[in-house]
Amino acid sequence: MKNNFFQTITLLDFLDVFVIAVFLYYFFILIQGTRAIQILKGVGVLLVFMLLSRYLGLQTVYWVMQFLLYGIAVALPIVFQPELRRALGYIGRGGGIREILSAVSGGTISSIQAIDTIVWAVEQLAESRIGALIVMERQTGLEEYIETGTILDADISAKLLLSVFNTKSPLHDGALIVRNFRIIAASCYLPLSENVVKTRSKGYGTRHRAALGLSEQTDAVIIVVSEETGNVSIARNGKITRSSNLDSLKKFLMNIWHPEKKTTVRSENFLSKGANIAITDVFKKKSGS
Repeated sequence: MKNNFFQTITLLDFLDVFVIAVFLYYFFILIQGTRAIQILKGVGVLLVFMLLSRYLGLQTVYWVMQFLLYGIAVALPIVFQPELRRALGYIGRGGGIREILSAVSGGTISSIQAIDTIVWAVEQLAESRIGALIVMERQTGLEEYIETGTILDADISAKLLLSVFNTKSPLHDGALIVRNFRIIAASCYLPLSENVVKTRSKGYGTRHRAALGLSEQTDAVIIVVSEETGNVSIARNGKITRSSNLDSLKKFLMNIWHPEKKTTVRSENFLSKGANIAITDVFKKKSGS
């Protein structure tokens, strides 16, 4: 019997199982840390309860549970709309293939300088307690959010970053979106997080809720500078992590866009000579000098 079983197994059977395993793996990766996990657990409990009722001969309970699960199956696409949108976007990006190819191809000097400039500007904003929201686009397009702001399409510079988030600037209220290491738009509106419980328990303000909301729907990396505390946080894949210092922020960004490069040098060393003047041009000292 065993010999007959193994004789019937072909390479197509292994391929079949492998494809399903990969699908399930990425499916659970996509829903990890989202409300989908809790909902699936609830559906699983109902499914087990339905099977037990059938095994025990509880026909009425089985009938009710059966139609209840039918109703849940119809409602799942609506409940899982953010997760489905995120999964379809991931598939449209090539399921991670483009990320691997970009890592193999390496980066350019200009992108490294852009990261250094962003990190330096974030540090100045944090020290001055200036609120900021910087979105760095990856594979998922952010055109619908870019359209809500003011188009700039400019090279990344320390002066421009600091000027945009100056409290006297008309563009400071909203998010700044970076695409291919160019500043595409400023004063953009982002979707607020749908995870009300998490945002309330963490005491997140509007900036953090917007950063978390966009990270739940796209693969963008969002840098948040708190106006109240000056703390710097990073939102990605539906999670917010506080950056302890300048070097950790730079290392985080470099690991995403240049995983093949290892750097521990502070970003000031990469900035142009005129960058150090930017902070005095944009922000005035409290003493009035």
